[in-house]
Amino acid sequence: MAEPPTDAVINPDVAAEWIERWERQQEGYIPQREERFAVITDAVAAALSGVDSPVIVDLGCGPGSLIVRLARSLPTATFIGVDAEPLLLGLASAHHDGIATWVRSDLGDPGWVDALPGTIHGAVSSTALHWMHRDSLAGLYRSLAQRTAPGGVFVNADHMPLPDERLQNLSASVYAGQRHRAGVADREDYHEWWDAVLADERLSPVTGARPRPQADSADGAEHHHGSNLLSAAEHARLLQEAGYTSAGPVWQAADDFVVAALR
Repeated sequence: MAEPPTDAVINPDVAAEWIERWERQQEGYIPQREERFAVITDAVAAALSGVDSPVIVDLGCGPGSLIVRLARSLPTATFIGVDAEPLLLGLASAHHDGIATWVRSDLGDPGWVDALPGTIHGAVSSTALHWMHRDSLAGLYRSLAQRTAPGGVFVNADHMPLPDERLQNLSASVYAGQRHRAGVADREDYHEWWDAVLADERLSPVTGARPRPQADSADGAEHHHGSNLLSAAEHARLLQEAGYTSAGPVWQAADDFVVAALR
């Protein structure tokens, strides 16, 4: 079920500060993050080049990092950002005013799709669907396919395991080298960011006394840092079974993949 992002209003300057800090900590996990965003944007723009005013949904949008980049290349698009975390949605709404409709909904709840219009043209996700169990993810893909117009596109960027342990270990070494060369290996991590943001009294009307999301919990979309361990090939298979006519990886860096699917 969709809910308002948050009842509390966040000061835009405070939101800008915390989103900048979010961007920096995320770069610690994804050293080629801007290139990854550019690949997603290129894929969406190419697939929807014949649509004058596409409707595009970001699944697990967080504070709006991907939407704001898509909007630069797709100025006529309508964006909908869906996430379960009210603080991240509140930051997005305060900092990216007017760029999207922000919807609070748990992607693990089948009712999340009720927040969408009858027809969408594109959907995207970035480092947000790995927490979902296989069956729930398959259901989400079916819901997306049913709402997506013919010729529409879905693009998902995430860490996805390699076919065997030796390749995965080799990939881990490549990833470590990427982080070192990019100078991001010592960045603040996800847990440190959450500890800090929840301690900021300026955000207390939003955060209250809530704990930070737990990495080892699968009890809902606010706690989404486990992994379903689905490979890029398995994602592509689920997407085709859901109703997309073509699906497969279009970019890879170590175990970081961008998988695209076309209706």
